[in-house]
Amino acid sequence: MPKILMVLSAASTLRLADGTTHPTGYWAEEVAASHRVLTAAGAHVDIATPGGVRPTVDAISLDERGGVGPSDAARHRAYLDAVADRLAHPLVLADVHAADYDAIYVPGGHAPMADLAYDAGLGHLLRTADQRGAVVAALCHGVAALLSAQTPDGTFAWAGRELTAFTDEEERQGGLGDGAPYLVQSRLRERGALVRTGAPWSSTVVRDGNLVTGQNPQSSAATAEAVLAALAER
Repeated sequence: MPKILMVLSAASTLRLADGTTHPTGYWAEEVAASHRVLTAAGAHVDIATPGGVRPTVDAISLDERGGVGPSDAARHRAYLDAVADRLAHPLVLADVHAADYDAIYVPGGHAPMADLAYDAGLGHLLRTADQRGAVVAALCHGVAALLSAQTPDGTFAWAGRELTAFTDEEERQGGLGDGAPYLVQSRLRERGALVRTGAPWSSTVVRDGNLVTGQNPQSSAATAEAVLAALAER
């Protein structure tokens, strides 16, 4: 049975480009669909957050403001309710050891842009997992968490690696637009990642060895399935 660490942001607000704050959290579908696919395949999934803080679901990921229809919202909400005890008592991220897990999986919502992208402890965890050959996976804005990982000389740990993320165009069409503190796709490219994207809102997954990334919420199940495929090859 593979053991997977799902890392969620502890942030409930995001500082926008104009200095104001915006409510945020994890995106319901990305956590619910990913967790469902992984556990249905027999994986054991632990949840961790910075400080062990109970993560906040982004309210708009459960209604039509986020482009989520009533039936989908009800399905995601029901799944999150079913795993509410796990979400309510996450592990403390700083206490986690990479050697204990076969994969690390970071879903999105805008929240990871606020904390996970700057978490040096997470960066060390991700680098250690990568060096061990464990699967490192991130989805949508969760790919911003990869920005936390630097080599000892300050180089971006994923420079030269192929990956995808929530695109600049998707941010303009259905995200925060110019209000975003930064654009994840652009920031990753600036740091040297080889960002490959599909059409906006398409299910798009990019795998580069043990690195698995998904573009957007529509890629949630496919990203989890790609992680399972990568684990099966280890």
